[in-house]
Amino acid sequence: MTATLERAWTPDYSLDVSTLLAPLRRGAGDPALRREPDAVWLAGNTTAGVGTLALRRSGSEVLARAWGPGAADLLDGVPALLGAEDDDSDFQAHHPIVAEVRRRMPGLRLGAVGRVWDVLVAAVLEQKVTGFEARRSWRELCRRFGTPAPGPAPAGMFAPPTPRAVLGITDWEWHRAGVDGARRRTLIAAAQVAHRLEDAVALRGEEGRALLRKVPGIGVWTAAEVAQRAWGDADAVSVGDFHIPSVVGFALLGHKLDDDGMLEVLAPYAPHRHRAVRYIEASGFRKPRFGPRFAPRDYRSL
Repeated sequence: MTATLERAWTPDYSLDVSTLLAPLRRGAGDPALRREPDAVWLAGNTTAGVGTLALRRSGSEVLARAWGPGAADLLDGVPALLGAEDDDSDFQAHHPIVAEVRRRMPGLRLGAVGRVWDVLVAAVLEQKVTGFEARRSWRELCRRFGTPAPGPAPAGMFAPPTPRAVLGITDWEWHRAGVDGARRRTLIAAAQVAHRLEDAVALRGEEGRALLRKVPGIGVWTAAEVAQRAWGDADAVSVGDFHIPSVVGFALLGHKLDDDGMLEVLAPYAPHRHRAVRYIEASGFRKPRFGPRFAPRDYRSL
C-alpha cells in the first residue's frame, strides 16, 4: 500500500483552486488532472519520481495529500502551485474589462508547478494543431507511455511520460498517437536534455525562456506556454498563438490584431502582460466568428 503524506496550508489571499489550476488541464479527459466534486487530483513527475496530489478546501485551509515517490516534492510545492509566489502588487489595469475581472475575481492568480518537463510535453503537442488534436495525442501518450498515478487516484489517471519513456517511443507509436514528425523531433530533442531544461525554473523570466528555446523546435510561443505554468511567468506572452491576438484585440479595442499589434496594446502592462491576457480570457469574452473552425487532422491515417 502506498504511504500517504499530508499537509494543511492556509493562504493569506482569496483562492479559487479550480480557476487557478485551469491552465494545467488539457481537456475534460486529461489523464493527469481530474476535477472531482470534493477534490482536484494531479499526477506528475518530480526529480524523486512520479507522484499524485489531491487538493481539497476545508474552510480557509487547503488540505493536500500525496502518494508515490514524488509525494514529498509535490507537497512542498503546494503553496507555489496555488499562487503563493505570485506578486501582482504593482499591476495596474489600463482597460475596463481588465479592471472589472480583477475586481470580480480576486482569486485569479498565477500558479507555478516548479517543473518544466510535464508542461513542456503538453505545450509541444499543442504546436500548430487544433486543441482537439493536441488533447487526443496527450491522452494517448499519457495512457500508453505514462505512469499510473500512485495511491487512490481516480481511475484512469496517469502521469505524463518521462524523458526516458519519450526516448523509447518508436516511429510507429508516435504515428499511432497522432504526433507528426516535427513535434516528435522536438520532444525527442527536449528529452535528451530534459535535466538541463529544469534550470529554466531557477533562471525565470526571459533568461529561463531563452534556455528553453535552445531546443530545436521550441520557439517563443512554446517557451511562453511553459514559462506561464512552470514558474508562473506573469510577462510571458504567447506570441504566435492562433487565437490570443484576436481575442485581445476585440476585447480591448473592438477589432482584430496581429502579434505586433497585440504586443503594442499590451505594452503598458509589462511586466504583467500575460496576467492581463489571463484576465481577458477569464472574462468569458469571445471574439466574433467569421467562418468555420479548422477541421482537426488525423495524422494516424496519413
